[in-house]
Amino acid sequence: MVTALVTAGYSGPPPLTVWRGVSTWTVDPAAIIGLVAAAGYLLGARALRGRGVDWPSSRSWSFVAGGIGTLLVVTAGPIGSYAGVLFWVRAVQNVTLLMIVPMFLAMGAPLTMLRDLAPAGRRAALSRVLHSAAARRLTFPLVITPIFVAPLPLIYLTPIYEAGLDHTWAGALVGLWLLGSGWMYFWTRFRIDPTPRTDTYLVSLGISAAEVVLDGALGLAVWLGPLIAARYYQGLARPWGPDIRTDQIIGAGILWIGGDLAGLPFLGIVLRRMTSEDAEQAAEIDAELDRQEVELAAEPDDGRPKLWWEDHPELAERFRRR
Repeated sequence: MVTALVTAGYSGPPPLTVWRGVSTWTVDPAAIIGLVAAAGYLLGARALRGRGVDWPSSRSWSFVAGGIGTLLVVTAGPIGSYAGVLFWVRAVQNVTLLMIVPMFLAMGAPLTMLRDLAPAGRRAALSRVLHSAAARRLTFPLVITPIFVAPLPLIYLTPIYEAGLDHTWAGALVGLWLLGSGWMYFWTRFRIDPTPRTDTYLVSLGISAAEVVLDGALGLAVWLGPLIAARYYQGLARPWGPDIRTDQIIGAGILWIGGDLAGLPFLGIVLRRMTSEDAEQAAEIDAELDRQEVELAAEPDDGRPKLWWEDHPELAERFRRR
C-alpha cells in the first residue's frame, strides 16, 4: 500500500521509525556553519588558555556540545530531515531553534571570548558599540520582550510558515530569525557576556511569565484553528503517519507544553545566578564593614565618649573629612 502511494506522487522521506529517528542525517548549510563555529570556538579557548586565561570548560561544553550539537540535530539530523514532512516535527525544530540552541550558545560566553582575543584597539571599539545608546535601547525590556515572544505567533498565524515550507531560502531566514531572537534574549538575561544593560533578574522572570501565557494562547490557536499550510501538506500526499489535523494537534501541544518545558532550565539558571550575585554583594558589603571597623579600631582613643554619629559609617566619614 505504501509503495503504491509513493509511486502515486509522494517523494518525501520514508516512514518515521525509531531507527530512522536516530540514524537519518543529511548535509545542511546550517550544520556546516555550526561546525565551523564550533571549531573556531575551540581554537579560541585553546588560545586563551595558552595566554594563561582560565577559560572554564563548562563554557566550551555549553557552546559546542549543547548549542552546536543541538543545532546539528535539528538541521542536519533526524528532526531536520522530517521537518518538511510532519507539522509536529517542525514545531520541535522551531521551539529548539528559539529556546534551546541560543540558551546553550549564550552560556558559552562567545562575546567574552572575542573581547579577550581581540587587540586592545578593537576591544575598545567593540566596547563602545556594545555600550552605545542604540544598543541600550535595543535591549530595553519592553523591546527585548516582543523580540523574544513574537516570532512563533507571527510564524504560525501568518503566511510565513507556509512560505518557509515552499522556499528553502525562506525557511533558512525563519531559522536565522528564531536563532537571533533567542540569542538576543538569553544573552541579555544571563549577563554572562558583557551587555549594554544590567536589568534586574526579576525582569527576566516577568518576561518568562509573559512567554508562558503566549505559549498557551498560541497552542490553543493552532489546536482549535484552521489547518495551517493545508495546501502544502495535502499536496505532499504523505502516505504514512498521522493525518493532517492530528499532526497539527500534536504540533500545537509541542508549541504549548514543549515551549514551557524548554523554559524550565532557563529559570533554574536565572535563579542560580540571582542567588550567586546576592551572595557576592553580601560578601562585598561584609568586607567593607569589616574594613571600616578595623579603621575605626585603629584610631587613637582620647577617652571621651563617642557621639551617636561616630558609629554611623557615612556620617563618621563626612565629619572626618571636615
